Amino acid sequence: MGNNRLKKHGLIRKGVQAAWGIISNGYLKGFLTASIYKGPLKNFCVPGMNCYSCPGALGACPIGAMQSIFDARRRKFAFYVVGYLAAIGLLVGRFICGWLCLFGLIEELLYKIPVPKLTVPKKLDKIMRYFKYAILLVMVFALPFFYRSKVGSGDPFFCKYICPVGTLEGGIPLVLLRSSMRSAVGALFRWKFAILILCVLASMFIYRPFCKYICPLGAFYALFQKVSLLKLSCDKDACVNCGACAKTCKMNVDPVQKPNSAECIRCGECTKVCPKNALSFQRKTLNHNLSSK
Repeated sequence: MGNNRLKKHGLIRKGVQAAWGIISNGYLKGFLTASIYKGPLKNFCVPGMNCYSCPGALGACPIGAMQSIFDARRRKFAFYVVGYLAAIGLLVGRFICGWLCLFGLIEELLYKIPVPKLTVPKKLDKIMRYFKYAILLVMVFALPFFYRSKVGSGDPFFCKYICPVGTLEGGIPLVLLRSSMRSAVGALFRWKFAILILCVLASMFIYRPFCKYICPLGAFYALFQKVSLLKLSCDKDACVNCGACAKTCKMNVDPVQKPNSAECIRCGECTKVCPKNALSFQRKTLNHNLSSK
């Protein structure tokens, strides 16, 4: 019974991820004409990882937009980005990672390839989880703020030098569609392509390695996980400590001990395998949060 619920839930969640990926990259003209949409929708960020330069992208990249805050402080558009993403974090935490991230879906599908799976040792895994926070601090905020080119602007360091999402959704399609770009491919593209290949290969053996260790957007949302209005609740009276939820969680979180861990992507699989329905998501109001302090 639990397996059937889990399987149905997984199909629904992946369907939502796929549907959102299609909707947010629905500019078909871009793929036909090798162009990038620059209409009014590009003034808004999509909530999950999605490359601005993807020919089909209708919205802006949240990480690229955050970097633009320090790229040119005169841009009015840039100033609302952190507040907008912080509001999402306060509302739902890392729910976006589990339900609306197209690259996360790609990682999950790659993990289904029947190859031997790898388990990262707990101590090493714990250390590596902090790497995404370092990337957020250094690559997204610090370097774009302190570095200035000759014309006075900074570089979007994460997008330019690391982001495999940008390579997959923007770099590769544009190189394939534009002959002028194929002739201009250099060392930087080959470097980012190598990072993408490593992410693809790692995703076959490790569940969502990009999300666990690299993604700065996941790190940003994780900062709000414990105070978000959407919370995972465990009824300790109903729980029989069978461990089914911890065994099911591929993000290596124990929902009973840490139901709102920063590493939880709110996928909800733990709630479907609990034999006593002790785990559930609850939406807490601001008044409830204030009164409980």
